[in-house]
Amino acid sequence: MSTRILVIEDDEAILRFLRRGLAYEGYIVDTATDGQSGLALARDHPPDLVVLDWMLPGLDGLEVCRRLRAGGPVPILMLTAKDTIHDRVQGLDAGADDYMVKPFDLDELLARTRALMRRAQPNRPKVLRFADLSLDTGTRQAARGDRIISLTAKEYELLELFLRHPRQVMTRDMIFDHVWGYDFGGESNIIEVYVRYLRQKLESSSETRLLHTVRGMGYVLRESE
Repeated sequence: MSTRILVIEDDEAILRFLRRGLAYEGYIVDTATDGQSGLALARDHPPDLVVLDWMLPGLDGLEVCRRLRAGGPVPILMLTAKDTIHDRVQGLDAGADDYMVKPFDLDELLARTRALMRRAQPNRPKVLRFADLSLDTGTRQAARGDRIISLTAKEYELLELFLRHPRQVMTRDMIFDHVWGYDFGGESNIIEVYVRYLRQKLESSSETRLLHTVRGMGYVLRESE
């Protein structure tokens, strides 16, 4: 799913510049030229990040920032011509996550955008899905349809790995590296043991098999043939 960025900026030239640059990077870009319109867009189409100008008609950027922050943890990058320490402190205290002074370099803005979204990612749990299997990365709870499945820490990590790489064969080395973090030992059957545990839990109500063995290679999460 593409990342959605909301740009709230009343300077049409800067707005076009940002819309073009962000869209070129593959982002979905929503734009507004005043605070009220920006807040309405944020409500109707929740963004993954907001680029916010300080000097706006009507509601200024500080007030918009406060209201956005009150509504949730969306990352906010504030743009402004104000460059004193006091101004920066005001912007950050209003809830901005980062602050850039105009004129700015697009490459730097894009880099800061990527950094803000990386920092925000751990606080944005996702539900991973495949067929009727789901895994909530926030609650760390799995389910087949409506049936809740309780997992140990290692079972969760193993299932998350498969759900993030559906239909991709995961070799023993890949699994050791991602789940155990080091070479556990070539003769260890710990992977086989945990795959068996997972299968028992995923198929305890006679559900179809999703976790398959690929002989001589590893394991894959896929539909049954």
